[in-house]
Amino acid sequence: MISEKMVKAINDQINAEMYSAYLYLAMKAYFESQNLLGFANWMDVQTKEEMVHAMKFYGFINARNGRVQLGAIEKPPFEWASPLAVFEAVYKHEQIVTDLINKLVDLAQGEKDHATVSFLKWFVDEQVEEESNDVAVIQKLKLVQNAPGGMFMLDNELAQRVFTPPAVPVQ
Repeated sequence: MISEKMVKAINDQINAEMYSAYLYLAMKAYFESQNLLGFANWMDVQTKEEMVHAMKFYGFINARNGRVQLGAIEKPPFEWASPLAVFEAVYKHEQIVTDLINKLVDLAQGEKDHATVSFLKWFVDEQVEEESNDVAVIQKLKLVQNAPGGMFMLDNELAQRVFTPPAVPVQ
């Protein structure tokens, strides 16, 4: 059985994951308005991944006989100064999500909820990948900052990213 405290914390995480999807959708719209369709594609993949994350948490609560309670999703920003500013915001946001996941792990460990600790390991590993991907794009953006041809090439590279749904059900 999962505690009410843990259920509330995971419900809050569902909201955070849904906000992440909403934020990345807003970033996709920004990139589309700039005709950077490769960057928009990257954000589209991120949006879909965040929805999968939210549904993994949703399924976990249900599997543990908890009650999913959805809350309002905060309005995301919709304007940024540059593609670099967008990805710096992405990285900062993912650091916040990492902190939220770490706090969930701390809570689960404190409650001796081994099933939730085990479940959260996937998210801990995922956050390492998320932050690493963000830093890689930021570094490339800094390299091509004053080179329009480089930005064109980076846009083409980001267009190649493909969403791969999880091989196993989300819960």
